[in-house]
Amino acid sequence: MKFLLCSLLFVAVATLGVQADEEIKVEDGVLVLTQNNFKKAIADNEFILVEFYAPWCGHCKALAPEYAKAAQQLAEKESPIKLGKVDATVEGSLAEEYQVRGYPTLKFFRSGAPVDYTGGRQAADIVSWVNKKTGPPAKDLTTVEEAETFLKDNEIAVVGFFKDAESAEAKAFVSAANALDSFAFGITTNEDVFAKYEAKSGSIVLFKPFDDKKSVYTGEVNVEDVKKFCQVESLPLIVEFNHESASKIFGGSIKSHLLFFVSKEAGHIEKHVDPLKEIAKKYRNDILFVTISSDEEDHTRIFEFFGMSKEDVPTIRLIRLEEDMAKYKPESGDLSAETIDDFLQKFMDGKLKQHLLSQDLPEDWDKNPVKVLVATNFDEVAFDKTKDVLVEFYAPWCGHCKQLAPIYDQLGEKFKDHESIVIAKMDATANELEHTKVSSFPTIKLYRKGDNKVIDYNLDRTLDEFVKFMEAGGDVKSADADEESVEEKDDEHKKDEL
Repeated sequence: MKFLLCSLLFVAVATLGVQADEEIKVEDGVLVLTQNNFKKAIADNEFILVEFYAPWCGHCKALAPEYAKAAQQLAEKESPIKLGKVDATVEGSLAEEYQVRGYPTLKFFRSGAPVDYTGGRQAADIVSWVNKKTGPPAKDLTTVEEAETFLKDNEIAVVGFFKDAESAEAKAFVSAANALDSFAFGITTNEDVFAKYEAKSGSIVLFKPFDDKKSVYTGEVNVEDVKKFCQVESLPLIVEFNHESASKIFGGSIKSHLLFFVSKEAGHIEKHVDPLKEIAKKYRNDILFVTISSDEEDHTRIFEFFGMSKEDVPTIRLIRLEEDMAKYKPESGDLSAETIDDFLQKFMDGKLKQHLLSQDLPEDWDKNPVKVLVATNFDEVAFDKTKDVLVEFYAPWCGHCKQLAPIYDQLGEKFKDHESIVIAKMDATANELEHTKVSSFPTIKLYRKGDNKVIDYNLDRTLDEFVKFMEAGGDVKSADADEESVEEKDDEHKKDEL
């Protein structure tokens, strides 16, 4: 019996050992990690970036080729840094252990200790970020050859030219480099390098493969100013919107964007956009110029978001991204440089009014139990002090809204003859309100009679809960809906692709 027990224990331990040492497969240069090989991968690699993904996630699919490209670039340079990936829908315990709440989530492990990845989604951004995390903030460029190799290896490179590496300016530059993970920084005191790149001591130069090929910063060296310089000058004067540029466009320091809705195939870039480069230079530090092509099917929802169709191109919209998005529309369709310059100057002077979308009011808007609201009749209905008005802000493409529709219709039927309760809905993708901003779908609010207090609906989306809420005039303790669910986040991601 003792022998049998020892044999069974031996087999069990051996089995555990096999699981712990499970072979790590490699796909396109990326380590495929599972519960059984994760700890080994972390232990065997001092530096490893790990992506937790879901196979159905659109953002993960967009990242995949860039992630693989980054892994291959690091391998070609014989870098000790590895890239790995975990299918979080299969390896749920790993996802839970590392608090994965949305996809993709990337964690960088340095000697086993994880930190959140904060870089961009392009291969160059990934390589730059992990290199910054494993080496000095700014690479010391001691010869012309080293400088040339540095610029060749990095599409966007920022170099500080300082005769004295111990000067206050040089130290401030290194501090700025340490704070900016998404850019490759170099520093030099070598006079031959100064001469090669025609640089003066104290200057900072951003090298790039487009426009003027390089941009020179000569202001006070501090983190915020250098950060803005890098974010602004690392983008072309006029940026094409796509998966690769989206994070840089909307995550940068410039929060006002002039959007050109154009068709490349129709020649709109050459005819309407290229002549505006001087205007783009004029407003470079305040307004980012962005083109969005109607030729791309992926951009259909962006057109819908602005209440336009592809037949409206070429046209422009101006947006300001603060806590909420403010949109501005020119008075005419004239796209000449002079007209656009005047439009932008009025914006800078604070003389433009926001452009709010509104559908035409249907003649039968109040025919059915669930009333149809648009921007023009919203205030009249919702702020009627004699009635409690429940409004669902929905998007036609939202899966959660479609699931709610039959329940919401039943709710409307329940209260259709009630004197002081109105059940209503509004397509928030086609109608905008100055006083109410909607960031996820469906959003449901009660506009209470008497004081017109606005109360968010956070109960379960069942008929019983809706009825209880309405009969109590919104005075019901709510158990917040699970807004953090991965499925809902993915729907919100689809809405936020712009």
